[in-house]
Amino acid sequence: MKLQYQLTIAFTTLLVVIMTVAGITIYSQMLQMLIKDEQRQLEDKGQLIVNFILYQDLNNTSNVQRLLDMLEQYNLQVFAYDDRSNQIIFSSIPELEVVNDWVDRYDMEETEQPLWQADNEKYVVSILPFYSIVSTQHLVLLTPLDDLQEVQKSLLWRLSLIFLIGIAVAVLLSHYLTSKLVTPLTQLKHQLKKIEKRKFDDMQEIKATGEIKEVEQSVSDMANELHSFIQSQRHFFQNASHELKTPLMTIQGYAEGIRDGVFENEEAERGLNVMVAEINRLKKIINEIILLAKLDSEESIYDETEVNLQEFVEKITERALPIANEKEIKWEVKKVEPYIVSFDHDKMLQAIMNIVTNAIRHANHKVELSVYQKGKQVCMEVMDDGEGMDEELLSKLFHRFVKGESGETGLGLAIARAIVEQSDGTIKAENNRLGGAVFTVSFSHYEKKKHSVYD
Repeated sequence: MKLQYQLTIAFTTLLVVIMTVAGITIYSQMLQMLIKDEQRQLEDKGQLIVNFILYQDLNNTSNVQRLLDMLEQYNLQVFAYDDRSNQIIFSSIPELEVVNDWVDRYDMEETEQPLWQADNEKYVVSILPFYSIVSTQHLVLLTPLDDLQEVQKSLLWRLSLIFLIGIAVAVLLSHYLTSKLVTPLTQLKHQLKKIEKRKFDDMQEIKATGEIKEVEQSVSDMANELHSFIQSQRHFFQNASHELKTPLMTIQGYAEGIRDGVFENEEAERGLNVMVAEINRLKKIINEIILLAKLDSEESIYDETEVNLQEFVEKITERALPIANEKEIKWEVKKVEPYIVSFDHDKMLQAIMNIVTNAIRHANHKVELSVYQKGKQVCMEVMDDGEGMDEELLSKLFHRFVKGESGETGLGLAIARAIVEQSDGTIKAENNRLGGAVFTVSFSHYEKKKHSVYD
């Protein structure tokens, strides 16, 4: 069953239950409310009758007729009872035996009267005492309960009609609101189908709000990432085949030339040296591809430990100085605070050295390494004074087999990014204000030792 129908049924069921409970509660209290209201009305009308009796002579026939007309107008059944003589002094009810039975059965002094009963019929009663010179008398007003029950039925029918109309309106409103809610989800399902079929160019923005909009944005981000990943994988295989094919063709050419006698003596020796160099280059590419695959798929190869960055920078310097001296590049380390960061020491050393050797290769005169705190992060920064990088190259610098003019395999920076990100860090590259490139590796989780290793 569709989600829209499920929501509509759930909402309608809840509404029916609530309205049914409310209807039963109202119905159970309705008769009591009608009785109380009828008693108040009887009391008001009875007060008018009492005033009439007190100030009019009932021995006068015209006054009696006026009283009867008043009772007929009010549609009341009335009788008056005298306490002293214990007699009925007036009654509009023809069955005096019933009236006498009521007088004997019920207490006229009670304020709250129960429903009086005669045969199978019940009456709502209101008793008003009034006082003459010689005795206390009671005026008793009665209304058949059947009349109130008819009113109750009429109100119940109207209430039921209102409930049915309310439920119908609520169902329509629920259907409309759930359709507004479910429609973006349905569109989101179609978007996911497009992602499944890799139709990234057909992706469209969904009009939604709240959590659904957040989900739609997450799906869109996921689609972009997946598209970028697929593109990078495609480029990876294209570049990998090219990078592997070039040394293989060189090796094949020299091998066939030596076999066929095309290259002899010194040329054959030179060809063998080229073949060995190309094999070493091929081996390096394959090893780096294998390392990248392991970095992406095997978390077990990471052995995180707490590393003091001062000691870590010393290890970098030991390895960087010979390379810098060979290229006649000045290696400079700025003041390093004793921050403690958790990562795999050996793999992070490899990642930073990939960045450092890349900086030395492109520097004109010097390369600087610094460690500092920026906001809530601690950063390691490698900066050179070279010519910098093209903006187009910056956007894809950490992709596999992307390299500059003097690059080697094009995998070093991709390996560096994989290691840094696996260590919960971030890496970025940009051109600095001096014109060269600056690589920044940042970590959010760290602590600072109170004492430096140099103290």
